[in-house]
Amino acid sequence: MRTIKLIIEYDGTNYLGWQVQSKGPTIQGMIEEKLKLMIGEEVCLIGSGRTDSGVHAYEQVAHFKTRSQMDTLSIQKALNSLLPSDIAIKRVEEVEESFHARKQAKSKVYEYRILNQPIRSVFHRGYAWHIPHKLDWKEVRKATQKLVGEHDFSSFRSTGTSTKTTVRKIFRAEWKKGKDGLFRFEIEASGFLKQMVRAIVGTLIDVGRGKISAEEFKEILESQDRRKAGPTAPAHGLFLKEVKY
Repeated sequence: MRTIKLIIEYDGTNYLGWQVQSKGPTIQGMIEEKLKLMIGEEVCLIGSGRTDSGVHAYEQVAHFKTRSQMDTLSIQKALNSLLPSDIAIKRVEEVEESFHARKQAKSKVYEYRILNQPIRSVFHRGYAWHIPHKLDWKEVRKATQKLVGEHDFSSFRSTGTSTKTTVRKIFRAEWKKGKDGLFRFEIEASGFLKQMVRAIVGTLIDVGRGKISAEEFKEILESQDRRKAGPTAPAHGLFLKEVKY
């Protein structure tokens, strides 16, 4: 058996997230379907983690095991010829049999985009949250620094979800403004809870609107109570940027 690693880029707009489900198309399901056509066997594609419905990725990492002897370049070319235009295989590598895309990931980097200007953008509409009113970015950045370190992130996880632990370590969290007018929130952590980044962003925007202060943001984090945090930011502004091993 060979272990094949894929680096995948996708626009999540038309998919119900990464994980296979019966309700509609998913990224995992689409790639597994095309792999079966190519190599003539069922495969289980294991990703570094799940992305929710509507979330995008620059570099999702996944692996599968196969008996096929097709070389990696041929796998890449064949997959890209079969996949729809909103999914692309950026790299294909044969790795050690023991490689595991999820279990061996040391950290993940997510990016969330905000377009903070009075008029919406036609070209950013599917890839950034448009907020027309002025935000206090100085206070937002002050609150953002409260995230760094190891914390219980129960205040920023989707309700009704279960996990072994809600403690995660944030290595860095920062906002950058690009020449394109977009504010990009970049966060790197040991792992993320369901909708954690979007809940954090929604609450940080409440800081920017003056609804809460940076100190109150810290209190919300420490409360471990999702009801005290802000809204969940829209999915279309979120990108899985990188997975580190």
